Parts: sequence; structure tokens; C-alpha cells
Amino acid sequence: MVDSTVISKPQEVRISEVIELLKPRVMSLVIFTAFIGMIIAPTSINPILALASLIFIAIGAGGSGALNMWWDEDIDRLMKRTRNRPVPTGTVSGDDARLLGLWCSGFAIFMLALTANFLAAGILAFTIFFYVVVYTMYLKRRTAQNIVIGGAAGAFPPLIGWAVVTNGIALEPILLVLLIFLWTPPHFWALALVTKEEYSLAKVPMLTVTRGERVTRRYIFWYSLSLIPIGFMIAFSSIGGPLTLGLVIVLNIMLTLGSYQVMTRDAEDSASDGYNREKALFKLSIWYLFVMFAGLGVESMLHAFYEPYLVWPEVF
Repeated sequence: MVDSTVISKPQEVRISEVIELLKPRVMSLVIFTAFIGMIIAPTSINPILALASLIFIAIGAGGSGALNMWWDEDIDRLMKRTRNRPVPTGTVSGDDARLLGLWCSGFAIFMLALTANFLAAGILAFTIFFYVVVYTMYLKRRTAQNIVIGGAAGAFPPLIGWAVVTNGIALEPILLVLLIFLWTPPHFWALALVTKEEYSLAKVPMLTVTRGERVTRRYIFWYSLSLIPIGFMIAFSSIGGPLTLGLVIVLNIMLTLGSYQVMTRDAEDSASDGYNREKALFKLSIWYLFVMFAGLGVESMLHAFYEPYLVWPEVF
């Protein structure tokens, strides 16, 4: 008789590798922003259908992540940050990653169409196509604007969530798409300052490689400033309110100060302290997006249960 522990161990490793292929960190952000898109929508949805829709959106995001790992195997193998992923280490073959990605993507789109509506499924399909084909296969290796244009793929989940509930598109979720779209470049460029040598080795034309640190630092600052008007537009829209306005003011002050500190440093300053401020800005940008969207979720509940919110001025 064979010891069952000998059989179960490889299976557990395999499952963990499959989960890693789906990029759970990216998936969690997609789920969160899509969920907020659902709860701020002006109509309601059956909680079971909402949960099912979130699961299918997550599977679609995971599928695109697996396809990204399949295509970027050569790049991932050269970069310290990604060399331990399942495909470059050989624990999962590129063919298996591609098959999993295609299956998850197709299944998610089909099931979201059945569970929610064709509009939400169509936006999900476009998002997967944009991330895998437009960004991963084309932009990433060809232009320093890769993360600027490609960042649109990560911006659509709140619009998908809104479409799941309303079967429509409105200004409010479009503002959230713009917020994530403009947030993405400074978020990733802050990390790219820390890992610029890895991108150079992998021949990925990130802005830090093609234009240098000084230009990248200026771009980080200006993109951070561009978030301010979008934030105020959200605060004075139907999904905003006093809480959102307060968060917009506080978070943008923090992000602007952080990006200004990064802009006024040079490579020698950063190298002397191990790029601490750049790393801090990267972490701050994550909190910026999380707190903004969490605040919108709380604001939505206040709109529903606290009557004075009904008199909040809606400009947009």
C-alpha cells in the first residue's frame, strides 16, 4: 500500500503553482474595484448573482495573468522580481499556462454573460484582450508608454461591476476608470525606479530605461497631480459626498508630497538610502487607491441610510 502523504504532496504544490499563475495579488485588486463598482451603482442586484459575477470577473483576471506569464517567460526569467514564477522556473510549462489562461478567460466571459449580461461580459472580454494582446504582446516590449496605454486594462473592473448591476454605462464609473488609468503610471514608475536595472537587462523599454530617472521622476509628479481634478469630480458626482471629498484632499496632499520628494531626488540620493522614498511612494500609491475606493463604498452606504446626504451638491 502506498503512503497517501507521498501522493498528496505533489498535488498540493501543483495547486499552489496554479494559484500563483493566476496572479492573486492583481486578482484581489480587480475583485475589490469591481465590487465597489457594484455597490455604488444606483440599482440593486441579487447578492448571489453579485458574488457569482465577482468570481467570474476574478477568473477572467486570473486567466489574463496566466497568459501574461506564458508570453513573458523570457522576460520573467531575467528579472529578480519575477524569476521565481512557475513558468520561468519550469514547475509549470508554458503550454500549460497558456491552456489555463485561455480556458479561464473563455469560461469567465461565457459565465458572466449568463450570470449578469452581455455588456459586462463584453467589457470583460475587451479588458482581457487589451491586457494580453495590446499590452503584453505588443506595447510592453516596444514603447516607453507601455504602462501608460496598457494601464487601461487594469482600469476597467469598476466599470464591469457597474455594468453587472445596471446593464449600462454612466459617467460615474468612467470617472473611476480615469482615476485608475492616471494612477497606474506613477504607481509602476515608482517601482521601475527601484528595478530599472532589471528592466534594462530584460530589454523592456520602461521609461526609466529609455528616458532615464530624471524624466521618470518628473512624469511621476505630473501624473500624480492629474489625479486631483478627477478626485474632485468624483467627490461632487452622485457617488461622492463629504467623506469622499475629505479623502480626496488628504490622499492627494500625501501623494503629491510623496511624488514631489521623489522628483527632487537624483539617482545618487536614492542609491544612498536604498530607494526608500521611491519604495514608500509605491506603497503609498497602493493605499491611495484602496482607501479611495473603500471610502466610496462607505459613502454609498451613507447615501442609502443617512438622509442628509441627499442634499449633497452633484456637479458631475
